[in-house]
Order: sequence, then C-alpha cells, then structure tokens
Amino acid sequence: MQNFLDTEIKFLQGVGPKRAELLAGEAGIRCYRDLLYYFPYRYEDRTKFYKINELEPEMPNVQLQGRIVSYYSEGKGSGKRLSADFEDETGRIRLTWFRGIKWIPDTYPAGREYIIFGKPGLFGGKINIIHPEIESAEKREERIVSSFQAQYSTTEKLKNHFITPKFISRITGTLFKTMNFRVPETLPAWLVEKYHLMSLHDALFEVHFPSRHDLLEKARYRLKFEELFYIQLNLLRYKSHRDTHVKGFVFGKVGDLFNRFYYNKLPFELTNAQKRVIKEIRKDLGSGRQMNRLL
Repeated sequence: MQNFLDTEIKFLQGVGPKRAELLAGEAGIRCYRDLLYYFPYRYEDRTKFYKINELEPEMPNVQLQGRIVSYYSEGKGSGKRLSADFEDETGRIRLTWFRGIKWIPDTYPAGREYIIFGKPGLFGGKINIIHPEIESAEKREERIVSSFQAQYSTTEKLKNHFITPKFISRITGTLFKTMNFRVPETLPAWLVEKYHLMSLHDALFEVHFPSRHDLLEKARYRLKFEELFYIQLNLLRYKSHRDTHVKGFVFGKVGDLFNRFYYNKLPFELTNAQKRVIKEIRKDLGSGRQMNRLL
C-alpha cells in the first residue's frame, strides 16, 4: 500500500510523462501521495443548475445543462474567436473562446448534452459566457462528483497546458477509483477514538470531494489535528534529545557581580514571582542543561 502511494504520478491514467513533468515542476506533485495531499484552497457550490431564462448579466458563476447547437468563427487576426450557440428548453446563449479554437469543436462536438460553468456577461445585447468550463453530461456520471467543486492552486504554465483545477480534481478522482485499499491510518486508534476523529482515508476523500459541509469541516479538522500533532511530537523529540545529549555550561555559584547588583543597585523590590523565577534560573544554570526560558 505504501509503495503504491509512492508510484510516480506519470503512471496515473490521464497524466503521462509530459504532464507529470509539469505537475512536479510547478506544483510539487511527483507521486500519488503528493496528489492526495495537494489540497484545495477553496470550493465552489455546484448544487444549483440554472435555466437560461434565469440568467442576467453580472451574475456570479452559474452552472447550466443543455446542448451545443453549432460552432462558428468570428473576427480576424488577434481578435479571432470561436463561438457556439448553447440552448436548453428555456432559451439560447452564446459561448465564446479566444483560446483552444482548433480543438474545442472536436473535443465537444455539437449536438450533444453538456454541463457548463462560467460567469454570464453581456455582449452585443445578448447573454454570453467567455471560456466556460465544459463537461460532457454523459462523462460526468462516470467520475466522482461533489456538490462542492474543489479549486486547486495552479500556475500560468499549468493553465497553458490545460492543467486546470478541474483536471487536478479529475485525476484525484481517478486515483481514488484506482486504489483498492483504504489509505493506512497514521494516528493510533486510541487517539482517533478519544478525539472522535474522522479516519485518514475518509478525511482525504472528503477534503477533495465534499459530500456535505459538516463532513468537510470534520475532514479539515482531522488533517489539521494530525499536522499539529506531529509538529508537537517533533518538538518533544528535539527537547528530549537536547535534555539527554546536549550539555550546557555549568555556573556552579552566583558571582559577586550579581550579588552586588541585586542587593545594592537594584532600585526596586522584586515581586515574589520574580524572585521565584530568579531561583529557577539559578537552578537551571547549575544543572548543565540548556535553558530555554521566556521572560
């Protein structure tokens, strides 16, 4: 199981050597484990489907399901663009692309049912969505679908090679479908039970494909708990090593310089708490151990 998670990302279906090189260089995703721990930075609510007759300019991102009727090219030179008529039972809008003009009609043939996501705008007096996300309604049923669409950090270089948040979500879903085992637990069973933590496998799945908001919060809590737990454990390990292996300078007695200052020069009376701390410091200085103290 551990060896499987260390498999190079290029062997995951849909990735390949070229995309693997980009994912490694731009996002630090080199193996399956890296992909599982490449967490979304936000989520978009994809629970609602709008009808075309409900759309208005300047609405936030909307999700529609309908059919691409036809494609046609417009403009010339640098202003050349690809447009498509998209319709449902309530009306028709225009979709526009300035990039991907050559491959989009072949990838998403006219006459089929699609789900699109994007921000409506107004162009030429008509509702228009520029560079919408588009997905075959048929293929959507084949992949892991979440009501809250995960959004992942990408770079301009990744986007130029069509490695988008949607692509990262898709290959993450492919990875979960490929695994024939649950991700091994990293925390002791008693600790998981004591703090009512979600299992690691379920937390990783929910953080990528949330089914409900409350489960997403539980997944986040589990992953944050684990990270802070191991940070604290590592700090304790360093402290234990320091206490047992590192020897500090030993100051066996208090010198005359300190005594003269304390009894003759100090212009105020110390509080009992301050006196106690000074005694503790004197004890530490005579112990031979390193002292870490915040005053």
